[in-house]
Amino acid sequence: MPSGKESGASTLRDRVRPATVEEIENIPWMHTLTPVERRRAESAVVVGEAEPGDLVCRIGRPPTYWFGVVEGLLKMSNDNADGTSMTYSGLPPGGWFGEGTALKREPYRYNIQALRRSVVAGLPVDDFHWLLDHSIGFNRFVMNQLNERLGQFIAAREADRLNNPDARVARNLAALFNPVLFPGVGELLRITQQELAYLIGLSRQRVNEALRTLQAQGAIRVEYGGLRVLDLAALRANGMSGRN
Repeated sequence: MPSGKESGASTLRDRVRPATVEEIENIPWMHTLTPVERRRAESAVVVGEAEPGDLVCRIGRPPTYWFGVVEGLLKMSNDNADGTSMTYSGLPPGGWFGEGTALKREPYRYNIQALRRSVVAGLPVDDFHWLLDHSIGFNRFVMNQLNERLGQFIAAREADRLNNPDARVARNLAALFNPVLFPGVGELLRITQQELAYLIGLSRQRVNEALRTLQAQGAIRVEYGGLRVLDLAALRANGMSGRN
């Protein structure tokens, strides 16, 4: 596993270990495999402990793993020529990402960075392709991921044009609660308002204002250490309300 820290006592690669039984059980695609396929996958999966700022994936590097978030929060972003950064998506627990890059074995076109201390699982690319060649269940999981991801990025592109900050917050929150891409989130997303502000590209104060509005509408509830979704359909509808 790569790391964004080129020097120091420890890198993400140094902190790789075997996955625990509980961590294996919480990998959503494991349950699509036959016993033979699962034994191979279980022996191949490794886990790394990422510190804030660590780069799990770096632009221009070839893929060596297909990654998933066990705990914590990552962000997918790219750096623009003018020095600004564009965030494509947050990656909360349960989310597996980079399947398109792993399929094509092409260099990453984005960075994946830890926003807080996180636990990241990795399936080696060769084992990823072995499962694609041998497992119908795994193929269906990956196809469903790609389909959901396409819809997510189309919505993200539309959100770039939104002039309504409340709608931008609602759309980004709805994406983080996607039950297909991020099944580990459930109804409660562990995220701070500052982390959400980083992902959306708004100030923490403006995000706080939008969250109060969404809470007053009954779509979410702000709780200690996170946000609970009360009405995902309403949250998604709010995310579409800022269209011109």
